[in-house]
Amino acid sequence: MKKHIILSSILVSGLLLPDVANAGNPERAGQAGAGVLLINPYARNSGWAGSNSAKVRGLEAQFLNIAGTAFTRKTEVLFNRTVWLQGTQIYLNTIGITQGIGETGTLGVGLVALNAGRIDITTEDQPEGGLGTFNPTFYNLSFSYAKMFSDNIFGGINVKLISEQIANVSARGVAFDAGIQYHTGKYDQIHIGIALKNWGPKMRYQGDGLAKQAAVRYQSGYDLTVLSRSNAFELPALVNIGTAYDFYLTRDSTGLKKTHRVTLAANYTSNSFTYDNYLVGLEYGWKEILMVRGGLQMEKNIFTVDRATVYTGPTLGATVELPFSESKSTVGFDYSYRFTNPFGGTHTFGLRLNL
Repeated sequence: MKKHIILSSILVSGLLLPDVANAGNPERAGQAGAGVLLINPYARNSGWAGSNSAKVRGLEAQFLNIAGTAFTRKTEVLFNRTVWLQGTQIYLNTIGITQGIGETGTLGVGLVALNAGRIDITTEDQPEGGLGTFNPTFYNLSFSYAKMFSDNIFGGINVKLISEQIANVSARGVAFDAGIQYHTGKYDQIHIGIALKNWGPKMRYQGDGLAKQAAVRYQSGYDLTVLSRSNAFELPALVNIGTAYDFYLTRDSTGLKKTHRVTLAANYTSNSFTYDNYLVGLEYGWKEILMVRGGLQMEKNIFTVDRATVYTGPTLGATVELPFSESKSTVGFDYSYRFTNPFGGTHTFGLRLNL
């Protein structure tokens, strides 16, 4: 059974790779919607540039590779707050829970909500506002299931309900993720993962905001309400292919006591509507209590003035994970910083409870 799963994974990867090699189409930039799906809202992930898709675990795996949620065997509660592009007054709030069920399964629920603050209502007749304000709402609600198929193989699926709304106009849709991770080696130090994200039907904006009063030609004084139909837009589908390797600087003869760990991670992201990304990261862990990490996001022209992203490449992060009970429950505090130009960077703060 184990061999069949591995062969199936290799086959799926082989089928995807020809498309991946030709993906990353910058000419299609701006043609996809639901851009919030591309913002990493988690502190640990973003601290090393999202390069850890092969090793990510817990609720944060809902963003990079859903298979990683299968590592939650009891209960995990997670909250993150992101100051996105400091100076824009835009924030992301993330909350969720993963719960182990049975011996091998894990259920997860996560909510990512973007708060853009209040914006003045303007019209053609009153472009300066004065008509009040509205609060745009963008969120996606995820429901996931992951399973440990063996000691080495983990897989999962994720369903995301998407909602975007401004004054009198809204769009709703659904997206699907699927992923698999394979962990091997004498000390489980080799990690491989592949994930398909944001696959789903097109979305379309609808609502009274697309309607306006217009005079009927040839009939003076007679008005009709004319509804303009918006064009449908696609979701920003992508494929993550990642690998990671753990270097244990000290360990006992059983390999169980691993005081000092250094993990090198890499990830290739094949984007459907913009440049592909090459992500690398490095993390040092002391007894899995203190962890510091850094990463680098690379894509075409990212180190020049012609880059297509506000991010300039480097990322930094740290975690403190403290035990607080005899049952090995822990509380974790996470932080990450992503360099940007313009604006003052992106800060993410996280609180995690493993019960």
